[in-house]
Amino acid sequence: MEDLEPKKNYISWPILALMDFVTVIGFDDLTYNFQNQGMGVITSWVIMLFLYVIPYSLMVGQLGSVFNHEGGGLTSWVRGTSGEFLGYFTAWTYWAASIPYVVDTANSIVVGLGWAYNGNAKMQSQMSNGWFAFWTLVTFIVFIFVQSRFKRSLEVLSTIGGIAMFGMTVLFVLMTFAGLAAGGHIATQPMNLHTIVPKFDLHYLTTIGLLIYAVNGAELIAPFVTKMRHPKREFPKAMIMLAVMTAFLTIFGSFSLGVFFDGFNLPNDLKMNGSYYAFQALGKQYHMGNTLMYIFAWTEVFYLAALLAVLLDAMTRMLISDTGAKYMPKVLRKTNSNGLPVNGYLLTCGLSAFIMLLGIFLPSMNDIFNWLLNLNGIISPGVTCWIFFAFIKIRQDSQKFPSDYVYIKNDKLALAVGWWCLIITAVATIFGIGPQDVKFASSTWWYELVINFVAIIVLIGLGVVLPYVTRREGRSTTGSAFTRLQWTGILAALFLTIVGDLALGGSNYEHNIVSIVLISVIGIALVIAFGWKEYNLKEA
Repeated sequence: MEDLEPKKNYISWPILALMDFVTVIGFDDLTYNFQNQGMGVITSWVIMLFLYVIPYSLMVGQLGSVFNHEGGGLTSWVRGTSGEFLGYFTAWTYWAASIPYVVDTANSIVVGLGWAYNGNAKMQSQMSNGWFAFWTLVTFIVFIFVQSRFKRSLEVLSTIGGIAMFGMTVLFVLMTFAGLAAGGHIATQPMNLHTIVPKFDLHYLTTIGLLIYAVNGAELIAPFVTKMRHPKREFPKAMIMLAVMTAFLTIFGSFSLGVFFDGFNLPNDLKMNGSYYAFQALGKQYHMGNTLMYIFAWTEVFYLAALLAVLLDAMTRMLISDTGAKYMPKVLRKTNSNGLPVNGYLLTCGLSAFIMLLGIFLPSMNDIFNWLLNLNGIISPGVTCWIFFAFIKIRQDSQKFPSDYVYIKNDKLALAVGWWCLIITAVATIFGIGPQDVKFASSTWWYELVINFVAIIVLIGLGVVLPYVTRREGRSTTGSAFTRLQWTGILAALFLTIVGDLALGGSNYEHNIVSIVLISVIGIALVIAFGWKEYNLKEA
């Protein structure tokens, strides 16, 4: 007799596709890339869809199936194919990549509140860079506090908010086409085949990373592949459905933006305010004033607030729990009576503050927002490389890594596709380091180029330093890598650096650049001076 009980745990392929879609694309992703490429982004979305998104999603399906006993996480994929240290380093880089993302999310909350309160974009001309950074840091602190008490409800709210954001995006597209059918005007002229073909040049190469950043996230649904009744047959269906929904949203959504914005003459602040401008224009077309914009603004704030609270906790817990004591210092693994990794939270806030301080010296609030967003277009694709690395590893020895679902049965062909995605992602990561939204070779362009390298080196490099700190703990008689005096000196140096940089941050950064560099160098020197020497070593 057929056992019906396991059916309770099965997940249908349409539900899996919807779950994946919420994590992959959103309305803001459309405006970000529309500013980068104009109407040409439509062709880019089509290319990305067939040559990247579908293979990427199907590879994730096989990896999730192979490592189903470990939950299907990215770290477990690399650990299972390449050893413990690379597994740890993957966990670190995945976590480090989320730092610019949460900073960008916090920034977006501040911007969204400005629109929800003012009904326009005047906040960016009224708020200094220092205050923008301050309110972003306050947002972190508030939502870490809120999350620790309302985690379950916020996870539900973020899911509801994600679905609501998808609904607003579909509403925007449908209302735009309804307006055109009623005789509406298209702002982008001429609207022809040449208009939607991008110009393939150096600037285009620097924008590919943000396209990849917009569509990644499919690895989050990997654990659910093994919960399907027939993964071999149903998972490809889910990915086809995902592709159709993504195509609809990206192609028709980008076209809809071209209806309201001239693709050849876009506002400079489209990445920061484009979503609000779009719903404002849509409301004007339907004689609804700012009603649609206010609905979108509060939906955005609601969704991002819940998402930020969950992210701040989830990313920290993932890092602490998914790395062994061999590489992660005890001070970061320490939890309070409620099981919260308090020092991990402090590290998250500290690195987030560091990222904000790098950008605080840019000329304007809009430049900060654009730079942070573009930084995500560098680091996030870089981490996505681990997915293709792990896929290549399992297909190099497919007998050792059997799975219920297999993407491309022929190993050689599968490896070719895996290498294709890895190379494209790596190239996008490298070219993404080049600044995108400022004049080439200007002082701001050079500054952004420098801080791109600084951010990458610090975020990734700290992951190399932590195993050394862990070894110091093991050699110490007190079990601590640093003495109390050393910790006091390190924290004081960091505090003085932050305060000094905040005091000098603003639109006149070019005049303060020597002072900024001097303060930063002094702070780093003090950290090294206080922390370098080891005390209370155990006898060999």
